[in-house]
Amino acid sequence: MPLTRAPEHLETERMILRRPVASDADAILSTYAADSDVCRYVGFPRHRSVGETRVFLRFSDEQWAQWPAGPYLALLRETGELLGSSGLKFESKLRAATGYVFARPYWGRGLATEVLAAMVEVARGCRVQRLEAICHAEHRASSRVLEKGGFTCEGRLRRYAEFPNIDTSTLYDVLLYSRIFEIPSSTERQMRS
Repeated sequence: MPLTRAPEHLETERMILRRPVASDADAILSTYAADSDVCRYVGFPRHRSVGETRVFLRFSDEQWAQWPAGPYLALLRETGELLGSSGLKFESKLRAATGYVFARPYWGRGLATEVLAAMVEVARGCRVQRLEAICHAEHRASSRVLEKGGFTCEGRLRRYAEFPNIDTSTLYDVLLYSRIFEIPSSTERQMRS
């Protein structure tokens, strides 16, 4: 069965979500990717130059070329102002991971919950069966977002992930969350054909 492609542009109640392009590099760097507080609990090292942001943009293009979706930038619908990013990272055609990062001025406004709901729908539309997310075991705000988004905590993975903006010499415990999507029965699949 061919992969179902995700839209490169979609909208939520308050945001426009779109595929990043090369001209976004300066805005990504200055809005969130270089901020040590914003990047504390993410898995990528904070960006120290626009060149590092361009590496992310090449990664984004590779993801979009290989898989049904990739990273999305989140922009405020009213003004087009960059807020942060989210997206899907595929592990296989049936399994993907998601996450989110927002600039400090937008914390506590429910935007992560809103973007997570959009990523759930993108994953469902791409026929993903398992959508995963991990968060640092002490990052309670992210845990709450995932729980509000209908994700189930499957447990704690001990010494599992690097958080390069905390310490590059230590693996940290994370909480593993997932959303499982129902697989249509063979009868339902035949009826759709």
